[in-house]
Amino acid sequence: MAECENSDGLRQSLSAGTEPPKLPELLDRGWKIFEELDSTNEPLASNSVQVRLKRGMKMLEEASRMAAQLDLFSRNEELEEVATADLKYLLLPALLGALTMKQTSRDKRLDMVQTARAYFMDFLRRCKEYNISQFELPKSVGEDASSDDTSDNGAPKPKSVPSTSGLFAMAAQRQSKIERYRQKKELEARLSDVRRAVDSGQADDEVTRDFYLLNIRRWISVSLEEIESIDQEMEILKNMDFIKQNESRQPPPPARPPMKPFILTKDAVQAKVFGAGYPSLPTMTVDDWYEQHSKHGVLPDQGIPRRVAVEEDTDAKEREEEEKETKAENDDEESLQKARNWDDWKDNHRRGYGNRQNMG
Repeated sequence: MAECENSDGLRQSLSAGTEPPKLPELLDRGWKIFEELDSTNEPLASNSVQVRLKRGMKMLEEASRMAAQLDLFSRNEELEEVATADLKYLLLPALLGALTMKQTSRDKRLDMVQTARAYFMDFLRRCKEYNISQFELPKSVGEDASSDDTSDNGAPKPKSVPSTSGLFAMAAQRQSKIERYRQKKELEARLSDVRRAVDSGQADDEVTRDFYLLNIRRWISVSLEEIESIDQEMEILKNMDFIKQNESRQPPPPARPPMKPFILTKDAVQAKVFGAGYPSLPTMTVDDWYEQHSKHGVLPDQGIPRRVAVEEDTDAKEREEEEKETKAENDDEESLQKARNWDDWKDNHRRGYGNRQNMG
C-alpha cells in the first residue's frame, strides 16, 4: 500500500481536479526523505523506515521519468549551458542508488546492489560527460573479469600474489582514496557555509549554482566509494550462491550403522577379558541388565538386600541381650567374678591409665 502511495496520489489528484506534484517538488521531497533516513537513529530494517524509503524511491523514480521526458540534459552541450535550476536533477540517479542500498531484503540483496550500481554508474557517466570533476570512471560489471578468473566448474580461482605492477596499482589506488576523502571533507565544509545562504532564501543565482555543483562533486566521491563497496559485496554474494548450489547438488550423507553395545573397562586385564582381544563383544546393555535384575527384585533401590541385612543385625542384637539377661538371672559365677574384678580395677586406676598417646 505504501509502495504505491505516490502513483495513487497522482491519480487521485487528477481525478479530483488538482494538479499532480511537479518535478521540483518530487525531487525536494525525495531528497528530504533521504536526508532524514541517512541521519535517523531508527533501525534500518524497521517497518517505518522501509515504508518511508519506498515512498522516497517512488517520488525520485517519477521525477526521473519526468526529467527524461523534458530532455533536460544533452551530450552535445557544455556544463555552462545547463540552467542553474536544472543542475540539481543530475542528482536523481545518485539519490536513487543511495536509497536502493538502504533496502534490507536478504533474498533480493544481489539484485538490489546491482540496481544501485547501475544508478551510480549512470550518475557518474553524466558527470563525466559534463566534465564536472576529474575522476576515473569505474569499469562496468564483467569488464575487468576475464575467463581466467574462474575454474572449469565455475568457481572463482584463488587470487595469486600480486606482481610489482599490481603493487604499484594498489598503492596508487590507496593514494587516490586518501585524496578523494580529503576532497570530500573540503566539499562538505564549503557546503555547510553555502547551505545557510540557500536555506535563508537570500542566495543569488551564482551562489545557488555553486551549491548544486558542490553537491554534485560530493556525490561523485560518494558514488565512487559505494561502487567499490558494491563490487566487494557482489563477489561475496556470488560466492555464497555458488556454495549453496553445490550443497544442494551433493547427495545426502549415508546413514550411519547402529552402534553395538560395549563395556567400559577399568584396566588392561578387563579389556582383554571383556573387550579387545576377545572374539565377541557382550550383547547385554545396561538397560537389559537393569530390567533383568528388576524382574527378580534384587536391585538395591528395591530394598530387598538392605531389608535382609537390617533384619539379621536386629536378630543378633536381640540374641546377645537375651544371653546377658539369662546369665544375670542364673547368677553365673564367671560373669559375676569378671564384673567384680572390673570394678576393683577401676577403683585403683584413674580414667585414661595406660594411654601413652595422650600424655596430658
